[in-house]
Amino acid sequence: MKLQDELPTVDRRLALVWRVGAGLGGIFLIVFGILGLSDHPGFLATHGDRIAGLSTNGALSILSVVAGAILMLGAVIGGNFASNLNMIVGVLFVLSGFYGLTVLGRPDANILNFRMSNVLFAFVFGIVVTTFGMYGRVSGHLPHDNPFWRKRISREEPLPSGPKTFVKVINPNRGRTHPVGH
Repeated sequence: MKLQDELPTVDRRLALVWRVGAGLGGIFLIVFGILGLSDHPGFLATHGDRIAGLSTNGALSILSVVAGAILMLGAVIGGNFASNLNMIVGVLFVLSGFYGLTVLGRPDANILNFRMSNVLFAFVFGIVVTTFGMYGRVSGHLPHDNPFWRKRISREEPLPSGPKTFVKVINPNRGRTHPVGH
């Protein structure tokens, strides 16, 4: 059994949102990575260049280009793949924000040259990309034309049919009850 077999076919509006989220995120990361590489930073330098307010080095620039290319691939493929990819990449960015927090004051361990602006960007970007991936899939109030709502309803058991009946609840304890803990 594959995960794709359990997912409903999506409508175009949802797929468009997932593609746009992956595409915009991918374009930003690719541009950031290319600008970071164009200044010829040291591969694991822990000082130096700032691009768009974020610090960078060669390793972070290459990682950004790769992550951006993966998001662009999701935008090209689209559908449930783009949604799943957005959620995975978003969670990975949030985790990278936690990585950045742990190495902020330690230049020997800060191989990606993270500063506080990078940490904040990783958290915000991760949440935004994850939200794009979850859009239209998770909510208590999905519209009835949503394919995920239709899939959930098809798995529920049907309500019993027939005339409505009244049920009288009988209290077997006529006296005062003493619930545990009171």
